[in-house]
Amino acid sequence: MDQFDTTALALASLATGLGAAVQGAVGFGMALVAAPLLVLIDPRLVPGPIQLATFVFALLTSGRELKHIDSRGVTIALIGRLPGIALGAYALAKLSDEALSRCFALIVLLAVLITVLGARWKPTTSALLGAGLLSGIMGTVSSIGGPPIALVYADEDGPRLRSTLALYFMIGSALSMVALVLVGRFGSAEVHATLWLLPGTLAGYVLSSPLRHVLDRGYTRMAVLAVSAAAACLVLL
Repeated sequence: MDQFDTTALALASLATGLGAAVQGAVGFGMALVAAPLLVLIDPRLVPGPIQLATFVFALLTSGRELKHIDSRGVTIALIGRLPGIALGAYALAKLSDEALSRCFALIVLLAVLITVLGARWKPTTSALLGAGLLSGIMGTVSSIGGPPIALVYADEDGPRLRSTLALYFMIGSALSMVALVLVGRFGSAEVHATLWLLPGTLAGYVLSSPLRHVLDRGYTRMAVLAVSAAAACLVLL
């Protein structure tokens, strides 16, 4: 594989920083914001490098609100994510990314619509298993796996949602990266590219701190729905 262009990596770091600021404030959205821009800069930055950058960011944020983590919910969602990762890896190797992405985007839009119309998702065992499965497939194929889990926790308070998703993303991203290695989609070149994304990742972490306090004034649910819908629309585009 050819090495990544330095100018492209600098632009990619800026895109990643913007995504990190969103995720630090809302609880998810790093890949949602960064991935479409990274694909335009260099398609090889997705899904490997952004997955590793997401792992680093989740590692940082999981300790910021540690006492609010729903460890039971994370465990159940990860159980659902495992077969999802396997299906996502198979899809990357065998099937059309475009068709899969459209299908997942429509599912997320439908879930957002149902939620807006009055449905209240609760972190029950069945909901977490289903969200984890869908998240595993979407995260491995496109690196955008946050919306299904975020919708389940949309009615929770900001600290609980952010901390729980941070731990989920940290473990889930690590599992997805293993799958990418196994199908030949993650190696030394992707690790080198990720190093360029880290300055933006750290800057986004710092910027997210004041933003999360604003959302915690009663805007968390609205932010989750808006970011989820935006994720689906960007995937379709």
